[in-house]
Amino acid sequence: MDFEKKLSRLEEIVTKMESGNLPLEESLKLFEEGVKNSRECQKQLTEAEEKVKVLLKVDADGKAHTKNFDEAD
Repeated sequence: MDFEKKLSRLEEIVTKMESGNLPLEESLKLFEEGVKNSRECQKQLTEAEEKVKVLLKVDADGKAHTKNFDEAD
């Protein structure tokens, strides 16, 4: 599942849980799914941030330096 779909699913889960009309077992399942999706989204965001840092690296003279993403690891 891509980032946008995971984020959309998280929003659905929050809306359902905020309603307060779910049985405990279903709430726990949704909570577990939400935590998993949240962690996966955070991981994707962190990876994207690292790629941006590689692209935006500028030295003291203001000279931009870029690397291939696979070299950044």
